[in-house]
Amino acid sequence: QFSFQENGWGASLAERLVRKCDVVNRGLSGYNTRWAKLILPRLISKSTGAESTVAVAIFFGANDSALKDLNPKQHVPLEEYAANLKSMIQYLKSVDVTEDRIILITPPPLQESAWEKECLAKGNKLNRRNATTGEYAQACVQVARDCGTDVLDLWTLMQKNQDFSSYLSDGLHLSAKGNSFLAAQLWSRLEKKLSALPSLLPYWRDVDHTNPEASLL
Repeated sequence: QFSFQENGWGASLAERLVRKCDVVNRGLSGYNTRWAKLILPRLISKSTGAESTVAVAIFFGANDSALKDLNPKQHVPLEEYAANLKSMIQYLKSVDVTEDRIILITPPPLQESAWEKECLAKGNKLNRRNATTGEYAQACVQVARDCGTDVLDLWTLMQKNQDFSSYLSDGLHLSAKGNSFLAAQLWSRLEKKLSALPSLLPYWRDVDHTNPEASLL
């Protein structure tokens, strides 16, 4: 949901793709795969132009991996998480979005000390663990392998920089640097798929100003 905020990764992709295609944000704050699986047909269907969709990014796991005893509302068991991702891929394929146009994104790593401060400020205990989030990231990577989709393993990539805290604003959500990192990593996977898209309508200097209809209609 926050990907279109200032410096958000979705906004960055939209800027790169202006006059190529529309970047549609259907992220919903706090949702997990159990809920997303149910609403996906409302978001993408044949009637909403699924056949003209050039890429779909599925980015879940940070909420699913919340600890069951401390955050039962958002928690989804690991096996169900993987099954839900597979279900969403199968649904997309059923409306003609093929697996080569689907990119799974793992949850980012969790910086536990920073997120614990956020939890304590709300009177709660630390309700996530980075090691647990990593298990969900591994499951996401395996689903991509099983289903033939692309995958962006954010959890692993961000931790190649040992101090990954700068990628996160509060230990859980992406900072401006984290958004920039995700946008760059995602673009490297999208560029081949999308760079060949034709520009929508001619550049203004190429419009015949004496007969604009000839250029624009």
